[in-house]
Amino acid sequence: MTLTTEQRTIIEGAIRDIPDFPKPGVVFKDITTILNNAEAFTTLQQHLKERYISYDLDYVAGIDARGFIFGAALARDLGVGFVPIRKKGKLPYTTVSEKYVLEYGVDEVEIHIDAFTAKKSARVLLIDDLIATGGTAVAAASLISKVGAECVESCFILGLTFLDGITKLEEKSPVYSVIEVK
Repeated sequence: MTLTTEQRTIIEGAIRDIPDFPKPGVVFKDITTILNNAEAFTTLQQHLKERYISYDLDYVAGIDARGFIFGAALARDLGVGFVPIRKKGKLPYTTVSEKYVLEYGVDEVEIHIDAFTAKKSARVLLIDDLIATGGTAVAAASLISKVGAECVESCFILGLTFLDGITKLEEKSPVYSVIEVK
């Protein structure tokens, strides 16, 4: 299921462009303006619920931090559990971690070792606000597999198709971008 023209207009109309952020020449797509626009946020969440209601999901896993917002709301709407994937050192219990390369170094994300134990062979949707180069998303999808669950799809509000993150992540799971930025 893809967006209708009306849904696309509402959601895209709520995204703010910030020129020259975080550096000159970059146009940052600010999705926080979707969150403070009740019509846009509701339209987005209804679209996501319609798309994923038939996926027979057990959990939604959201990537720190905006993935928590969209993911927790979607998990509630679908009647499934929510699992946070956080930056290293933020989760209180025993974790499994995965490193990924940044343009300026290495970072790491973690998940609780027992995140999906309530359901054997859990079916999980991974969600975040944006996919660019894909490092965090690929690491998060790997974590889902490492703890014994299946990442049935990875969903992003914005997919930057001019970067290679989507292609990298497709090796781990199917990818859906609500809005593609070319």
